[in-house]
Amino acid sequence: MDTNRRGFLGAIGRVTIGAAASIAGVTEASASEIATGGPESAVKTKDGHTVHWGMVVDLRKCIGCQACTVACIMENDVPEDSFRTHVSVYEVLKDRQDPAMVMLPRLCNHCDDPPCVPVCPVEATFKAENGEVLVDASRCVGCAYCVQACPYDARFINHETQTADKCTFCYHRTQEGLLPACVETCVGGARNFGDLNDPDSEVSRMLRDNEVSVLRPEMHTNPNVYYIGLDEALDGRVAGEAAYHPPLTSNTHHEESL
Repeated sequence: MDTNRRGFLGAIGRVTIGAAASIAGVTEASASEIATGGPESAVKTKDGHTVHWGMVVDLRKCIGCQACTVACIMENDVPEDSFRTHVSVYEVLKDRQDPAMVMLPRLCNHCDDPPCVPVCPVEATFKAENGEVLVDASRCVGCAYCVQACPYDARFINHETQTADKCTFCYHRTQEGLLPACVETCVGGARNFGDLNDPDSEVSRMLRDNEVSVLRPEMHTNPNVYYIGLDEALDGRVAGEAAYHPPLTSNTHHEESL
């Protein structure tokens, strides 16, 4: 965790800041600048290249403690019974083996080809230059088209604001040169965050040195959240939020962990 933090902070030479992030994403005043990659929004490194954020989740280190979930709720003022990130816990049964508990941290995958963007009738959801998928809360009308389009079940309608809400990779923190709250708080160092455009970053090294998987690869969304050690029993499986229990299958069981 410390190595990841030092590497992250050391890579950022200049951080330029737009308007402050709102609960759902950003304000209308800053949305156009962020979406077009204006100089007031993009995070760049010391050598001047534009950062492209990504996350590598090492499931070998995740213990399902939900510290990331709690940190996200506190940092982003997430309303009760909603989650921007959550660790789903599964019991996997394999032939002639004892049941195994498998953790699956889930969040917005900040796809390079996000299906949530084209379905938005008011262009409230957009792709920022540093790779984040954000929501302009001042434009969002709460139609939930993007919620339905997301193949990762990573969006919800905030019942307090009546707008779409989701993980922003803690946009307001990365703009200040800080790690996302879930990464900062992960006690096992399972969540790793950094610049995918930098071949020397920790996340780039992890992608080179490990076999990685993504959720729902058949959707061709080109996600920027990768997993090390994803059990094949969960390949393509994305469960709902903590309050939702998907149908049980013969070899995989979902357990509510909050």
